[in-house]
Amino acid sequence: MIDPEQRFTYSPIIERPKLAWPDNARVAVWVVPNIEHYEYIPAEVRVRDPWPRQPHPDVLGYGGRDYGNRVGLWRMFEVLDRHAIRCTVSLSLSVIEMYPEILEAMEARRWEYMSHGLYNTRYHWNYGEDEERAAIARCCEIHERLTGRKLRGWFSPAVSFTANTPDLVAEAGITYYCDFYHDDQPTPIRVRSGNLISIPYSMDINDALIYRQPLEAAEFAQMIIDHFDTVYREGATQPRVMCIALHPYMMGAPHRVKHLDRALAYIRSHSDAWITTGAEIADWYIAHGLAPYRQHLGGEA
Repeated sequence: MIDPEQRFTYSPIIERPKLAWPDNARVAVWVVPNIEHYEYIPAEVRVRDPWPRQPHPDVLGYGGRDYGNRVGLWRMFEVLDRHAIRCTVSLSLSVIEMYPEILEAMEARRWEYMSHGLYNTRYHWNYGEDEERAAIARCCEIHERLTGRKLRGWFSPAVSFTANTPDLVAEAGITYYCDFYHDDQPTPIRVRSGNLISIPYSMDINDALIYRQPLEAAEFAQMIIDHFDTVYREGATQPRVMCIALHPYMMGAPHRVKHLDRALAYIRSHSDAWITTGAEIADWYIAHGLAPYRQHLGGEA
């Protein structure tokens, strides 16, 4: 087993060299819709049943999530377009094979995609190395075949991963990784070969809270605003990353979408917030922030 301490060195943010974003932005904000597909009857049931309601099929769970792709996503497109936000999609790669209309709409908006696995019902827990390598390769192949571009980012399906996942993601030529939630800035990850950058994803500023906790959209929107206010203030001395993680079946619901609109309008009112994508954050950091960070750590990351 590889511990996190073997993947990255401890570094308190107050002691690092100052990170500079383009145009001296205080915060790099990336908005990440999770556009997923959940199998009606899961092909794999291993460590955890993807549909805990028994017996299968769980039509309530499946139908709610299918609503996101059929309706909620299109409602979210309108809000995101209104604020000119180019998103990075946490994407079940099966979606763009199954639903070409979704791919066409995202391509028209020049959205970026990071892999969220093939299906959100196929967990990577307990995968052997060759099995996981093949799953990653399949995602890379679908992405390149249907977009003509290399896959740049990885976020394991349903936050399921193995001790080998960072090594295999780097081996596949993927630039950035979102399975760690340990920082407000990008950080390099130690891997067997190649390079990999961790980009801050969020399980707090994530509308999945609406399912997991007694919380609703107005409170979630206020959480977005409050979180932004804090990292914006801190970003005057040490710029940060803020991730807003969304699900079309959550914030795309009719009674919730206006609250997303309000939160995004608030962020857009700040000219020194860099609204960007995962790959742009990673590329800028590699070009401008990685060397000073490594020098600060004495050449070790």
